Amino acid sequence: MKQSFFTLGFLLGLIAASILFVFLKPSSSAGDGGISYFKIAHSLPTNHPVHAGIEHFAQQAARYSGGQLQFDIFPNGQLGSETQTLEQMQSGTLDIAKVGGATLGSFVPAAKVFSLPYLFRSNDHYWEVLLGELGQEMLTRLATTENGRTSGFRGLTYFDAGSRNFYAAKPILQPTDLEGMKIRVMNDPVAIDMMQALGASPTPISWGELYTALQQGVVDGAENNPPSFVSSRHFEVCKEFAFDHHTRIPDLLVVSEKTWDGLSEEQRGWLRQAADDATAFQRDAWQSGVEDALAIMEEQGVTVHQVEIEPFMKATDSVRAKYATGELKQLVERIQAVGR
Repeated sequence: MKQSFFTLGFLLGLIAASILFVFLKPSSSAGDGGISYFKIAHSLPTNHPVHAGIEHFAQQAARYSGGQLQFDIFPNGQLGSETQTLEQMQSGTLDIAKVGGATLGSFVPAAKVFSLPYLFRSNDHYWEVLLGELGQEMLTRLATTENGRTSGFRGLTYFDAGSRNFYAAKPILQPTDLEGMKIRVMNDPVAIDMMQALGASPTPISWGELYTALQQGVVDGAENNPPSFVSSRHFEVCKEFAFDHHTRIPDLLVVSEKTWDGLSEEQRGWLRQAADDATAFQRDAWQSGVEDALAIMEEQGVTVHQVEIEPFMKATDSVRAKYATGELKQLVERIQAVGR
């Protein structure tokens, strides 16, 4: 009799646990009305316009899916560098990440085109390319490597990262001003070659270590956009900022191929629509961020220079010629033909 009661109690407990499990366990697919959870990573602070764009993407995807798609955002490089997040997406341990076009070039060589100096004539030309047929083609192109193998991720959309410009303790108004200066660059072959062509000594240093490097004189200057210059507080050690617009490298929202393959067509549609919305939202946030950053720079005593671009462009002719071969040459020609 005791054994019968024990068996009955065990079965009832098992049934109760099963019912509880059904209600509490998140579904791996939102197509059946359950909830799917995704991780998004990026390396920027939460006060950066790119973070605002990612938040908007997450909110819109949740709205379009009726709450079925939910996102946890990990800013400030919490899950590693951009290279590490791409590797995590390849392994399927991370769903989505924001990465720079230069970082993607190490995984998909075609993306190196974004790093070429003076590739885009203006900000209008930049967005005409990215939002047009060629830009969308590039998002698809990210899914395969040079040898045709799967890269492990695919592009969702572009975010505005503005133009990269020089800043230091002294004015940089022409290429000769860079001679002998140690300038921090991304660990990107194109950026390194560009800096050498301009007469500077390229010094790859991680973004998180750059403030100390500038403060201690390990490097003499760096290059980036106004929002990043301000959010990193580099204005405390560099009081001269020169708009030379040497590169316009987009940030991209990238999704793991393994995550993508696990989604239904309806779910993919929700993510695409949310990505389009996020791009429009982030572009506005970026413009506001630039205006706010310039106001802070003025308050902090930073002198902003609008320099003549032609000498910088001419000094970097050799870099464009070196890399604009094969597929990259075709991409450069197609990019430069847009709007003409």
